[in-house]
Parts: sequence; structure tokens; C-alpha cells
Amino acid sequence: MADAVIVGAVRTPVGRRGGALAAVHPVDLSARVLTALSERVGLDPAEVDDVIWGCVSQVGEQAWNLARNAVLAAGWPESVPGTTLDRQCGSSQQALHFAAAAVVSGQADLVVAGGVESMTRVPMGSSIALSPAATAAGTGLPYGDQVRDRYRGTPGFAADDPVPFSQGVGAELIAERWGLTRRQLDEYALASHGKAAAAQDAGAFDPEIVPVVLPDGSKVVADEGIRRDTSLEKLAGLKTPFRADGVVTAGSASQISDGAAALAVTTPEWARQRGLRPLARISAAVVTADDPVLMLTAPIPATARVLRRAGLGVDEIGVYEVNEAFAPVPLAWLAETGGDPSRLNPRGGAIALGHPLGGSGARLMTTMLHHMRDHGLRYGLQTMCEGGGMANATIVELL
Repeated sequence: MADAVIVGAVRTPVGRRGGALAAVHPVDLSARVLTALSERVGLDPAEVDDVIWGCVSQVGEQAWNLARNAVLAAGWPESVPGTTLDRQCGSSQQALHFAAAAVVSGQADLVVAGGVESMTRVPMGSSIALSPAATAAGTGLPYGDQVRDRYRGTPGFAADDPVPFSQGVGAELIAERWGLTRRQLDEYALASHGKAAAAQDAGAFDPEIVPVVLPDGSKVVADEGIRRDTSLEKLAGLKTPFRADGVVTAGSASQISDGAAALAVTTPEWARQRGLRPLARISAAVVTADDPVLMLTAPIPATARVLRRAGLGVDEIGVYEVNEAFAPVPLAWLAETGGDPSRLNPRGGAIALGHPLGGSGARLMTTMLHHMRDHGLRYGLQTMCEGGGMANATIVELL
């Protein structure tokens, strides 16, 4: 069976909510990375068999199969199809998995995987926005009585809430279970900003970033979320919105952001025929699930499973990208996996760079691949916690 290889990886800068990228329609943001991917890799868009795109809030400007609209906006041939998927925060990582499966099985030769989220223009939760009358009647809710009955009485599950599962509450429960203190979470958040600032200053992000031209002709060329002026004192002064006596704050949570990223996936044979140089081979890819109330713990079993699939130990992995949805997630992951803290999110994570939901999986992979190339690291592991208690995990091998 053929291998799946990544021959290109690009991303936009990640914009703050209400920042520069707020002026760009998510379809156009997606088209920007599609165009840049084809130009940088030297792909003929007419040879793309499919575009698989992650997006969580598929409503309004992100509705009606955003992937297909992005293909058209990019000026690619009308013969190129596209489909949009939602595996919550892992949507574009799942897009990568589906792309790999398509080329490995022989159903496709070249697939583009990626994703987008404009959390400014399409706020999180927009896809389940309900009228007061519908909420009062209990209609149009994403969870039926059987789900509520199954988890009713579980700590952290608010059965009378239209969205009874809460990621923030899950983060607090994880901090409690793993004995994580407010000081530890704040220190982790501060380190994330520090690593991201150092990477930005060193120009480490420059090769992976696609400048975005705004309607006024100006360009966005750098991530906006890095807070260089933060400190433990400032972080300690933030409120804990999920529990009055909690430890998780906005400072130790991922930022609400705008952004997009794209990856080109093919086989070694097809790449060789087209004169393309693969960046990495996809060694193993899994998806798993865990407790939906804790919600954010699935990266732990997903990591164990993907390491078994790849026949590797965690000590053989040169870099780990564990999405910083909340600081307790990577800290619990480290505690359970025995990973080396120095290899975790070496260029910062979503706490500093932001988390444009549907685009984050492809953004993390893009950043990890460039870090692996810059430092000659053979293996990299990426995992994402996802709404509903799921997680994808991927191991790639540098070529």
C-alpha cells in the first residue's frame, strides 16, 4: 500500500478577535492559503482530486460547503470539488487524515486538506443560536433527552443548559483531577507567550506564513495574539469564569481567533513524477474518544494509540504539538505520557498564537513540520482535544 506524504504546508497569520483579519471573509481567507499552497509547491490546481476543509461553525458566511466556495474564490478550475467537515477543534486535522486515507487507498492522487475559522465574523456557538421561544420549548437543541438522561447528575454536566457540556468546566475538572494549581497554569501560559515571541523574533514563522492582503491594500504578515507584556502578576489578576473558586482564566485558555491553513497530500510516486519534494510521511493517524464531560482528556488515549500504531515510544518523538485549548490539557498530557516538557509546543501554542477552531489542526501541523525541518527532527506528534470528548493524533516522519 502506498504511503501518504505532505508536500506543502502553509497558513495565514492568526488574527485576534476583532483584529486585522476580521475584514476578510472566511471563504476569501481560505482561498488565500489555497492559492499560496499551489504557488509555493508548484501544484497544478487542475490535478487536485479534492479539497477537504475543516470548519466548526458552519453557518452564515461559513455555510453552504465553504470548501467548494473557497475553490471557486481561489480561481481554481471548476472541476475541483470540495467538502467541509466538523470534528470540532480537530476538524482540519481530521481533514488531513481523510486526505491521507484517500491517497493511500488509491481513490485520489492529490488532496488538499485544511481549514478555517473566522471567529470574529461567525462567533463560536452561532450554529446553535436559538430563539428564546425555541429554548423555552426545548426544541432545536443539539442534545436530546437521551443524552441528558445518560449524564444527568454527573459533576460538570448542566442538564438544564441548552449546551450542557462545557469545555471550560472540563478544564477545571482536569485541573482538579491532576492536582494542577493556578500558579502552574499561569506559569504555563506565560511560557507559551514567551516561546511564541522568541519564535516570531527569530523569523521562525516566516516561511510558513502567507501574508493576507486586506481590502485597504495593507498586509497582515504576523500573528497578532502574542502578549509580550504579560506577566505572572497580570495573569494572577484575571477572574476564573468557569468556577468561582477555580484555577482556569482567559489567560490560561486559547484565544478566540481568525485564521486558515492548508496542506497538500499525495503519494511518494506521484510527487516524484511531478518533481515535488515531500516534507514528511504520515506514519500513523488515529481518532479516539473519552469522557464527554471532562471533554479534553482524549489526547491521552489518542497518543497511546497512535504510538502503538507507529511502533514508537514517546521518547523517540522529537516534538509534540498538543493543542493548548486550556493549560490543563497539555499539562495533564505530560503527566500521563511521560513526555519531555522541552519538546512540547516549542514555538508556543494556542494560548499565545490563538485557536481558529476549524483551522487549528492544519495550523499546528504546518508549524510542527517547519520546526522539524529547521531542527532535523525525525518524528513529530500532534494531538487535539475536541468537543464531545474526542481527539485526533498524528505522527509524521521527516523526509
